[in-house]
Amino acid sequence: MKEKVINTIIKNNLIEKGDNIVVGVSGGPDSMALLYVLREAKKKIDFKLYVAHVNHGVRGKEADEDEEYVREVADKLGIPFYSIKVDMSKYAKENRLSEEEAGREIRYSFFRQVLSQIGNGKIAVAHNKNDQAETLMMRFIRGTGLDGLKGMDYKNGDVIRPLLDVSRDEIERYIKENNIEVRIDKTNFKPIYSRNKIRLELIPFIKENFNENFIDTIYRTSRLMAVDSDFLKKHALEKYEQMIHKETKNKIIISREKFLDQHDSIKSRILRIAIEKLLGHIKGIEEKHIYDAINLVFNNNTGKRIHLPKNIQISIGYGYFTVEKIDLKDEIPNYEYIIDIEKITKIDELKIEIITEILDVNEVDINKTNRFIKYFDYDKIYGNLYIRNRKPGDKFFPLGMKGKKKLKDFFIDLKIPRDIRDKIPLLVDDCNIIWVVGYRTSELYKIKPETKRVLKIQIKYKEDLYETRYSPNIN
Repeated sequence: MKEKVINTIIKNNLIEKGDNIVVGVSGGPDSMALLYVLREAKKKIDFKLYVAHVNHGVRGKEADEDEEYVREVADKLGIPFYSIKVDMSKYAKENRLSEEEAGREIRYSFFRQVLSQIGNGKIAVAHNKNDQAETLMMRFIRGTGLDGLKGMDYKNGDVIRPLLDVSRDEIERYIKENNIEVRIDKTNFKPIYSRNKIRLELIPFIKENFNENFIDTIYRTSRLMAVDSDFLKKHALEKYEQMIHKETKNKIIISREKFLDQHDSIKSRILRIAIEKLLGHIKGIEEKHIYDAINLVFNNNTGKRIHLPKNIQISIGYGYFTVEKIDLKDEIPNYEYIIDIEKITKIDELKIEIITEILDVNEVDINKTNRFIKYFDYDKIYGNLYIRNRKPGDKFFPLGMKGKKKLKDFFIDLKIPRDIRDKIPLLVDDCNIIWVVGYRTSELYKIKPETKRVLKIQIKYKEDLYETRYSPNIN
Protein backbone atom coordinates (compact mmCIF):
# COMPACT_ATOMS: atom_id res chain seq x y z
CA MET A 1 0.00 0.00 0.00
CA LYS A 2 2.82 2.39 0.86
CA GLU A 3 4.26 2.39 -2.67
CA LYS A 4 0.80 2.76 -4.23
CA VAL A 5 0.07 5.86 -2.14
CA ILE A 6 3.47 7.42 -2.85
CA ASN A 7 2.94 6.80 -6.59
CA THR A 8 -0.48 8.47 -6.33
CA ILE A 9 1.12 11.49 -4.65
CA ILE A 10 3.84 11.80 -7.32
CA LYS A 11 1.61 11.05 -10.32
CA ASN A 12 -0.99 13.64 -9.30
CA ASN A 13 1.50 16.17 -7.94
CA LEU A 14 -0.31 16.22 -4.58
CA ILE A 15 2.71 17.26 -2.51
CA GLU A 16 5.58 19.44 -3.65
CA LYS A 17 8.95 20.13 -2.14
CA GLY A 18 8.67 22.57 0.77
CA ASP A 19 4.94 22.03 1.33
CA ASN A 20 3.42 22.12 4.80
CA ILE A 21 0.92 19.28 5.03
CA VAL A 22 -1.80 19.41 7.68
CA VAL A 23 -3.10 15.86 8.02
CA GLY A 24 -6.48 15.36 9.64
CA VAL A 25 -6.15 12.51 12.15
CA SER A 26 -9.13 11.13 14.05
CA GLY A 27 -7.25 8.15 15.44
CA GLY A 28 -9.17 5.67 13.27
CA PRO A 29 -7.56 3.19 10.80
CA ASP A 30 -7.83 5.39 7.68
CA SER A 31 -6.29 8.55 9.14
CA MET A 32 -3.63 6.66 11.09
CA ALA A 33 -2.61 4.80 7.91
CA LEU A 34 -2.42 8.14 6.09
CA LEU A 35 -0.24 9.65 8.81
CA TYR A 36 2.27 6.78 8.76
CA VAL A 37 2.39 6.57 4.94
CA LEU A 38 3.04 10.31 4.71
CA ARG A 39 5.96 9.86 7.10
CA GLU A 40 7.35 7.33 4.61
CA ALA A 41 6.68 9.69 1.69
CA LYS A 42 8.89 12.32 3.38
CA LYS A 43 11.87 10.11 2.50
CA LYS A 44 11.24 10.83 -1.19
CA ILE A 45 9.70 14.30 -1.01
CA ASP A 46 10.94 17.04 1.30
CA PHE A 47 7.89 18.42 3.12
CA LYS A 48 6.71 19.07 6.69
CA LEU A 49 3.91 17.26 8.51
CA TYR A 50 1.43 18.68 11.04
CA VAL A 51 -1.32 16.74 12.82
CA ALA A 52 -4.77 18.28 13.33
CA HIS A 53 -7.50 16.62 15.41
CA VAL A 54 -11.12 17.64 15.97
CA ASN A 55 -12.92 16.44 19.10
CA HIS A 56 -16.58 16.69 18.08
CA GLY A 57 -17.77 16.46 21.66
CA VAL A 58 -20.48 13.85 20.97
CA ARG A 59 -18.92 10.72 22.46
CA GLY A 60 -17.90 12.07 25.85
CA LYS A 61 -14.99 10.26 27.47
CA GLU A 62 -14.23 8.19 24.36
CA ALA A 63 -13.79 11.33 22.26
CA ASP A 64 -11.46 12.83 24.87
CA GLU A 65 -9.44 9.62 24.89
CA ASP A 66 -9.21 9.74 21.07
CA GLU A 67 -7.82 13.26 21.27
CA GLU A 68 -5.28 12.29 23.90
CA TYR A 69 -4.19 9.24 21.90
CA VAL A 70 -3.60 11.25 18.72
CA ARG A 71 -1.67 13.83 20.75
CA GLU A 72 0.59 11.08 22.16
CA VAL A 73 1.21 9.61 18.69
CA ALA A 74 2.13 13.03 17.29
CA ASP A 75 4.49 13.63 20.22
CA LYS A 76 6.09 10.20 19.74
CA LEU A 77 6.63 10.87 16.05
CA GLY A 78 7.89 14.40 16.66
CA ILE A 79 5.10 16.02 14.66
CA PRO A 80 3.45 19.32 15.74
CA PHE A 81 -0.06 18.73 17.05
CA TYR A 82 -3.15 20.95 16.90
CA SER A 83 -6.60 20.16 18.31
CA ILE A 84 -9.97 21.74 18.98
CA LYS A 85 -12.97 20.60 21.00
CA VAL A 86 -16.44 21.64 19.81
CA ASP A 87 -20.09 20.82 20.39
CA MET A 88 -21.02 19.46 16.98
CA SER A 89 -24.68 18.82 17.85
CA LYS A 90 -25.15 22.39 19.04
CA TYR A 91 -23.38 23.74 15.95
CA ALA A 92 -25.64 21.64 13.72
CA LYS A 93 -28.81 22.96 15.36
CA GLU A 94 -27.66 26.58 15.34
CA ASN A 95 -26.75 26.42 11.64
CA ARG A 96 -29.64 24.15 10.57
CA LEU A 97 -27.31 21.43 9.33
CA SER A 98 -27.27 17.68 9.66
CA GLU A 99 -24.63 16.40 12.06
CA GLU A 100 -22.71 15.00 9.07
CA GLU A 101 -22.66 18.41 7.40
CA ALA A 102 -21.80 20.17 10.64
CA GLY A 103 -18.90 17.82 11.33
CA ARG A 104 -17.45 18.32 7.89
CA GLU A 105 -17.81 22.11 8.11
CA ILE A 106 -16.14 22.21 11.53
CA ARG A 107 -13.26 19.96 10.47
CA TYR A 108 -12.31 21.84 7.33
CA SER A 109 -12.70 25.20 9.04
CA PHE A 110 -10.27 24.11 11.75
CA PHE A 111 -7.82 22.53 9.30
CA ARG A 112 -7.72 25.81 7.37
CA GLN A 113 -7.15 27.75 10.57
CA VAL A 114 -4.09 25.60 11.23
CA LEU A 115 -2.96 25.98 7.63
CA SER A 116 -3.28 29.75 7.84
CA GLN A 117 -0.96 29.75 10.86
CA ILE A 118 1.79 27.68 9.26
CA GLY A 119 1.24 28.85 5.67
CA ASN A 120 2.15 27.49 2.23
CA GLY A 121 0.57 24.08 2.31
CA LYS A 122 -2.28 21.67 1.89
CA ILE A 123 -4.74 19.64 3.93
CA ALA A 124 -4.43 15.85 3.64
CA VAL A 125 -7.54 13.79 4.37
CA ALA A 126 -7.93 10.02 4.46
CA HIS A 127 -10.70 9.41 1.90
CA ASN A 128 -10.12 6.06 0.23
CA LYS A 129 -11.58 3.91 -2.56
CA ASN A 130 -14.48 2.75 -0.36
CA ASP A 131 -15.29 6.33 0.62
CA GLN A 132 -15.35 7.18 -3.07
CA ALA A 133 -17.90 4.42 -3.70
CA GLU A 134 -20.06 5.61 -0.80
CA THR A 135 -19.90 9.20 -2.05
CA LEU A 136 -20.97 8.21 -5.56
CA MET A 137 -23.85 6.14 -4.20
CA MET A 138 -25.03 9.05 -2.04
CA ARG A 139 -24.90 11.45 -4.97
CA PHE A 140 -26.61 9.01 -7.32
CA ILE A 141 -29.45 8.45 -4.86
CA ARG A 142 -29.95 12.19 -4.35
CA GLY A 143 -29.56 12.95 -8.06
CA THR A 144 -26.44 14.23 -9.79
CA GLY A 145 -24.83 14.81 -13.17
CA LEU A 146 -21.55 13.83 -14.75
CA ASP A 147 -19.50 16.03 -12.42
CA GLY A 148 -21.10 14.42 -9.39
CA LEU A 149 -20.42 10.92 -10.68
CA LYS A 150 -16.71 11.57 -11.03
CA GLY A 151 -16.63 11.55 -7.25
CA MET A 152 -13.95 13.15 -5.11
CA ASP A 153 -10.80 14.48 -6.76
CA TYR A 154 -7.25 13.65 -5.73
CA LYS A 155 -6.83 17.38 -5.28
CA ASN A 156 -9.50 20.01 -4.75
CA GLY A 157 -8.16 23.44 -3.92
CA ASP A 158 -6.11 23.08 -0.76
CA VAL A 159 -7.36 19.53 -0.02
CA ILE A 160 -5.47 16.41 -1.14
CA ARG A 161 -6.56 12.76 -0.93
CA PRO A 162 -3.48 10.50 -1.15
CA LEU A 163 -5.42 7.31 -0.22
CA LEU A 164 -8.00 7.56 -2.99
CA ASP A 165 -6.51 4.60 -4.92
CA VAL A 166 -6.47 2.17 -1.97
CA SER A 167 -9.30 0.14 -0.50
CA ARG A 168 -10.31 -0.17 3.13
CA ASP A 169 -9.09 -3.81 3.09
CA GLU A 170 -5.64 -2.63 2.00
CA ILE A 171 -5.64 -0.03 4.78
CA GLU A 172 -6.54 -2.62 7.41
CA ARG A 173 -3.76 -4.93 6.20
CA TYR A 174 -1.26 -2.07 6.37
CA ILE A 175 -2.35 -1.23 9.92
CA LYS A 176 -2.02 -4.86 10.99
CA GLU A 177 1.33 -5.48 9.27
CA ASN A 178 2.86 -2.36 10.83
CA ASN A 179 1.37 -2.90 14.32
CA ILE A 180 -0.25 0.52 14.32
CA GLU A 181 -2.64 1.05 17.20
CA VAL A 182 -5.91 2.70 16.22
CA ARG A 183 -9.02 4.06 17.92
CA ILE A 184 -12.43 2.74 16.84
CA ASP A 185 -15.42 5.07 16.66
CA LYS A 186 -18.34 2.75 17.43
CA THR A 187 -20.81 5.13 15.78
CA ASN A 188 -19.27 4.12 12.43
CA PHE A 189 -20.92 0.72 12.90
CA LYS A 190 -24.39 2.13 13.52
CA PRO A 191 -26.70 3.01 10.57
CA ILE A 192 -27.55 6.40 12.07
CA TYR A 193 -26.27 8.53 9.19
CA SER A 194 -26.96 8.25 5.45
CA ARG A 195 -23.34 7.39 4.68
CA ASN A 196 -23.30 4.71 7.39
CA LYS A 197 -26.43 3.13 5.94
CA ILE A 198 -24.85 2.99 2.50
CA ARG A 199 -21.61 1.54 3.94
CA LEU A 200 -23.22 -0.97 6.29
CA GLU A 201 -26.36 -1.99 4.41
CA LEU A 202 -26.58 -0.96 0.75
CA ILE A 203 -23.07 -1.74 -0.53
CA PRO A 204 -22.87 -5.15 1.25
CA PHE A 205 -26.26 -6.03 -0.29
CA ILE A 206 -25.03 -5.11 -3.79
CA LYS A 207 -21.80 -7.04 -3.33
CA GLU A 208 -23.64 -10.13 -2.09
CA ASN A 209 -26.41 -10.14 -4.70
CA PHE A 210 -25.03 -8.41 -7.81
CA ASN A 211 -21.31 -7.70 -7.97
CA GLU A 212 -18.76 -8.81 -5.38
CA ASN A 213 -16.22 -6.41 -6.92
CA PHE A 214 -18.60 -3.49 -6.71
CA ILE A 215 -16.11 -1.15 -4.97
CA ASP A 216 -13.56 -1.57 -7.78
CA THR A 217 -16.27 -1.30 -10.43
CA ILE A 218 -17.67 1.97 -9.17
CA TYR A 219 -14.14 3.28 -8.63
CA ARG A 220 -13.35 2.65 -12.32
CA THR A 221 -16.61 4.38 -13.23
CA SER A 222 -15.58 7.43 -11.24
CA ARG A 223 -12.22 7.60 -13.04
CA LEU A 224 -13.92 7.39 -16.47
CA MET A 225 -16.37 10.10 -15.46
CA ALA A 226 -13.50 12.26 -14.21
CA VAL A 227 -11.74 12.12 -17.60
CA ASP A 228 -14.87 13.22 -19.47
CA SER A 229 -15.77 15.82 -16.86
CA ASP A 230 -12.33 17.39 -16.95
CA PHE A 231 -12.45 17.64 -20.76
CA LEU A 232 -15.88 19.29 -20.72
CA LYS A 233 -14.82 21.68 -17.96
CA LYS A 234 -11.78 22.79 -19.95
CA HIS A 235 -13.86 23.19 -23.13
CA ALA A 236 -16.56 25.16 -21.28
CA LEU A 237 -13.95 27.50 -19.77
CA GLU A 238 -12.55 28.23 -23.25
CA LYS A 239 -16.06 29.05 -24.52
CA TYR A 240 -16.77 31.15 -21.45
CA GLU A 241 -13.71 33.31 -22.14
CA GLN A 242 -14.93 33.87 -25.72
CA MET A 243 -18.39 35.13 -24.77
CA ILE A 244 -17.66 37.34 -21.76
CA HIS A 245 -18.36 41.01 -22.40
CA LYS A 246 -17.52 42.20 -18.90
CA GLU A 247 -16.45 40.56 -15.67
CA THR A 248 -16.26 42.31 -12.31
CA LYS A 249 -16.27 41.18 -8.69
CA ASN A 250 -20.08 41.15 -8.49
CA LYS A 251 -21.26 41.11 -12.10
CA ILE A 252 -20.61 39.07 -15.26
CA ILE A 253 -22.14 40.11 -18.59
CA ILE A 254 -22.36 37.38 -21.25
CA SER A 255 -23.20 37.46 -24.98
CA ARG A 256 -26.60 35.84 -25.37
CA GLU A 257 -26.03 34.80 -28.99
CA LYS A 258 -22.70 33.10 -28.31
CA PHE A 259 -24.15 31.42 -25.23
CA LEU A 260 -27.14 29.99 -27.11
CA ASP A 261 -24.83 28.58 -29.82
CA GLN A 262 -23.53 26.07 -27.27
CA HIS A 263 -24.82 22.61 -26.42
CA ASP A 264 -26.98 22.50 -23.27
CA SER A 265 -24.19 20.66 -21.45
CA ILE A 266 -21.78 23.54 -22.12
CA LYS A 267 -24.41 26.18 -21.33
CA SER A 268 -24.97 24.73 -17.87
CA ARG A 269 -21.22 24.58 -17.25
CA ILE A 270 -20.74 28.19 -18.37
CA LEU A 271 -23.40 29.33 -15.91
CA ARG A 272 -21.76 27.32 -13.13
CA ILE A 273 -18.38 28.86 -13.99
CA ALA A 274 -19.90 32.36 -13.78
CA ILE A 275 -21.64 31.67 -10.46
CA GLU A 276 -18.52 30.09 -8.98
CA LYS A 277 -16.48 33.15 -9.98
CA LEU A 278 -18.95 35.36 -8.09
CA LEU A 279 -19.43 33.19 -5.01
CA GLY A 280 -16.23 31.19 -4.86
CA HIS A 281 -18.32 28.00 -4.85
CA ILE A 282 -21.57 26.60 -6.27
CA LYS A 283 -23.02 25.13 -3.09
CA GLY A 284 -26.79 25.46 -3.03
CA ILE A 285 -27.06 25.89 -6.81
CA GLU A 286 -29.02 22.93 -8.13
CA GLU A 287 -29.68 21.60 -11.63
CA LYS A 288 -33.18 23.10 -11.56
CA HIS A 289 -31.75 26.58 -10.94
CA ILE A 290 -29.34 26.23 -13.86
CA TYR A 291 -32.02 25.10 -16.31
CA ASP A 292 -34.40 27.83 -15.16
CA ALA A 293 -31.63 30.28 -16.03
CA ILE A 294 -31.04 28.67 -19.44
CA ASN A 295 -34.77 28.92 -20.22
CA LEU A 296 -34.77 32.58 -19.20
CA VAL A 297 -31.91 33.34 -21.61
CA PHE A 298 -33.54 31.29 -24.39
CA ASN A 299 -36.89 33.11 -24.11
CA ASN A 300 -35.07 36.48 -24.37
CA ASN A 301 -37.65 38.70 -22.67
CA THR A 302 -35.67 41.87 -22.04
CA GLY A 303 -36.08 43.03 -18.47
CA LYS A 304 -37.01 39.60 -17.15
CA ARG A 305 -34.98 38.09 -14.34
CA ILE A 306 -34.84 35.19 -11.93
CA HIS A 307 -33.30 34.96 -8.48
CA LEU A 308 -31.22 31.96 -7.49
CA PRO A 309 -29.99 30.98 -4.03
CA LYS A 310 -27.04 32.85 -2.47
CA ASN A 311 -28.32 36.22 -3.78
CA ILE A 312 -27.50 35.40 -7.41
CA GLN A 313 -29.67 37.15 -10.01
CA ILE A 314 -29.81 36.39 -13.74
CA SER A 315 -31.35 39.09 -15.91
CA ILE A 316 -31.89 39.71 -19.63
CA GLY A 317 -30.68 42.79 -21.51
CA TYR A 318 -30.30 43.74 -25.15
CA GLY A 319 -28.14 41.05 -26.73
CA TYR A 320 -26.64 40.17 -23.36
CA PHE A 321 -27.59 38.58 -20.08
CA THR A 322 -26.11 39.23 -16.67
CA VAL A 323 -25.15 36.94 -13.81
CA GLU A 324 -24.94 39.12 -10.74
CA LYS A 325 -24.35 38.85 -7.02
CA ILE A 326 -26.76 41.29 -5.41
CA ASP A 327 -25.36 43.28 -2.52
CA LEU A 328 -28.10 43.02 0.07
CA LYS A 329 -28.10 44.73 3.44
CA ASP A 330 -28.92 42.68 6.50
CA GLU A 331 -31.66 45.04 7.59
CA ILE A 332 -33.70 47.62 5.66
CA PRO A 333 -35.45 50.34 7.73
CA ASN A 334 -39.15 50.87 7.23
CA TYR A 335 -40.07 53.94 5.19
CA GLU A 336 -43.22 55.73 4.05
CA TYR A 337 -43.42 58.96 2.05
CA ILE A 338 -46.47 60.91 0.88
CA ILE A 339 -46.61 61.69 -2.85
CA ASP A 340 -47.58 65.17 -4.01
CA ILE A 341 -49.53 64.66 -7.23
CA GLU A 342 -49.10 68.29 -8.19
CA LYS A 343 -45.29 68.09 -8.57
CA ILE A 344 -42.28 65.81 -8.90
CA THR A 345 -41.59 63.97 -5.65
CA LYS A 346 -37.91 63.36 -4.91
CA ILE A 347 -36.94 60.85 -2.25
CA ASP A 348 -33.20 61.09 -1.73
CA GLU A 349 -33.01 58.17 0.71
CA LEU A 350 -34.44 55.84 -1.97
CA LYS A 351 -32.59 57.59 -4.81
CA ILE A 352 -35.82 57.92 -6.82
CA GLU A 353 -38.00 60.55 -8.45
CA ILE A 354 -41.75 60.06 -8.78
CA ILE A 355 -43.43 61.92 -11.65
CA THR A 356 -47.23 62.05 -11.60
CA GLU A 357 -49.78 63.39 -14.09
CA ILE A 358 -53.56 63.37 -14.22
CA LEU A 359 -54.74 62.86 -17.82
CA ASP A 360 -57.93 62.36 -19.71
CA VAL A 361 -58.37 58.73 -20.66
CA ASN A 362 -58.23 59.68 -24.35
CA GLU A 363 -54.72 61.12 -23.89
CA VAL A 364 -53.03 57.87 -22.88
CA ASP A 365 -51.99 54.72 -24.67
CA ILE A 366 -52.19 52.07 -21.97
CA ASN A 367 -50.93 49.41 -24.38
CA LYS A 368 -47.44 50.86 -24.21
CA THR A 369 -45.45 48.79 -21.74
CA ASN A 370 -42.75 50.12 -19.46
CA ARG A 371 -41.78 48.57 -16.20
CA PHE A 372 -41.65 51.89 -14.38
CA ILE A 373 -44.47 53.82 -16.06
CA LYS A 374 -47.99 52.74 -15.13
CA TYR A 375 -51.54 54.05 -15.57
CA PHE A 376 -54.40 53.82 -13.04
CA ASP A 377 -58.03 54.87 -12.78
CA TYR A 378 -57.59 58.08 -10.82
CA ASP A 379 -61.17 58.19 -9.49
CA LYS A 380 -60.69 54.86 -7.69
CA ILE A 381 -57.83 56.17 -5.56
CA TYR A 382 -58.91 56.73 -1.97
CA GLY A 383 -57.24 59.44 0.09
CA ASN A 384 -53.53 60.17 -0.27
CA LEU A 385 -50.85 58.39 -2.26
CA TYR A 386 -47.76 57.01 -0.53
CA ILE A 387 -44.60 55.14 -1.39
CA ARG A 388 -43.50 52.66 1.26
CA ASN A 389 -41.97 49.23 1.74
CA ARG A 390 -43.85 46.16 2.86
CA LYS A 391 -45.49 45.61 6.22
CA PRO A 392 -46.46 42.37 7.97
CA GLY A 393 -49.79 41.07 6.66
CA ASP A 394 -49.76 43.11 3.42
CA LYS A 395 -52.19 41.85 0.79
CA PHE A 396 -53.16 43.08 -2.64
CA PHE A 397 -55.19 42.19 -5.73
CA PRO A 398 -52.67 41.31 -8.49
CA LEU A 399 -53.72 42.36 -12.00
CA GLY A 400 -55.32 39.47 -13.86
CA MET A 401 -56.15 37.50 -10.73
CA LYS A 402 -59.42 37.04 -8.89
CA GLY A 403 -59.24 37.83 -5.22
CA LYS A 404 -56.41 39.07 -3.08
CA LYS A 405 -53.06 37.52 -2.36
CA LYS A 406 -50.62 37.83 0.48
CA LEU A 407 -47.70 39.98 -0.63
CA LYS A 408 -45.35 37.48 0.99
CA ASP A 409 -46.76 34.68 -1.18
CA PHE A 410 -46.52 36.90 -4.25
CA PHE A 411 -42.81 37.45 -3.59
CA ILE A 412 -42.28 33.73 -2.98
CA ASP A 413 -44.00 32.85 -6.27
CA LEU A 414 -41.63 35.20 -8.10
CA LYS A 415 -38.66 33.68 -6.24
CA ILE A 416 -37.58 37.09 -4.96
CA PRO A 417 -34.95 36.61 -2.23
CA ARG A 418 -36.19 37.40 1.26
CA ASP A 419 -33.54 40.07 1.83
CA ILE A 420 -34.51 42.09 -1.24
CA ARG A 421 -38.24 42.18 -0.52
CA ASP A 422 -37.96 45.07 1.95
CA LYS A 423 -36.25 47.16 -0.72
CA ILE A 424 -39.12 46.95 -3.21
CA PRO A 425 -41.28 50.12 -3.11
CA LEU A 426 -45.05 49.84 -2.90
CA LEU A 427 -47.39 52.52 -4.24
CA VAL A 428 -50.42 52.66 -1.93
CA ASP A 429 -53.39 54.81 -1.09
CA ASP A 430 -55.24 54.92 2.23
CA CYS A 431 -56.87 51.55 1.54
CA ASN A 432 -54.86 49.31 -0.79
CA ILE A 433 -51.61 48.50 -2.51
CA ILE A 434 -51.85 49.96 -6.00
CA TRP A 435 -48.52 48.86 -7.46
CA VAL A 436 -45.70 46.58 -6.42
CA VAL A 437 -43.19 48.74 -8.25
CA GLY A 438 -41.36 46.96 -11.03
CA TYR A 439 -43.50 43.83 -10.72
CA ARG A 440 -47.32 44.03 -10.72
CA THR A 441 -50.17 46.52 -10.52
CA SER A 442 -53.50 46.03 -8.76
CA GLU A 443 -56.63 44.70 -10.44
CA LEU A 444 -58.70 47.20 -8.44
CA TYR A 445 -57.20 50.26 -10.13
CA LYS A 446 -56.96 49.13 -13.74
CA ILE A 447 -58.39 51.27 -16.51
CA LYS A 448 -61.81 50.15 -17.73
CA PRO A 449 -64.18 51.39 -20.47
CA GLU A 450 -65.93 53.65 -17.93
CA THR A 451 -62.66 55.26 -16.76
CA LYS A 452 -62.54 59.02 -17.31
CA ARG A 453 -59.41 60.29 -15.56
CA VAL A 454 -56.06 58.49 -15.55
CA LEU A 455 -53.20 58.79 -13.10
CA LYS A 456 -49.87 58.30 -14.88
CA ILE A 457 -46.96 57.51 -12.58
CA GLN A 458 -43.33 57.24 -13.60
CA ILE A 459 -40.58 56.20 -11.21
CA LYS A 460 -36.97 57.04 -12.06
CA TYR A 461 -34.07 55.44 -10.25
CA LYS A 462 -30.70 57.15 -9.85
CA GLU A 463 -29.17 53.82 -8.85
CA ASP A 464 -31.52 51.30 -10.33
CA LEU A 465 -32.22 48.26 -8.16
CA TYR A 466 -33.89 46.68 -11.19
CA GLU A 467 -31.48 47.69 -13.98
CA THR A 468 -31.12 44.91 -16.60
CA ARG A 469 -30.70 46.70 -19.91
CA TYR A 470 -27.13 46.07 -20.96
CA SER A 471 -25.58 47.02 -24.30
CA PRO A 472 -22.18 46.33 -25.89
CA ASN A 473 -20.72 49.66 -24.81
CA ILE A 474 -21.79 49.47 -21.18
CA ASN A 475 -19.14 50.66 -18.73
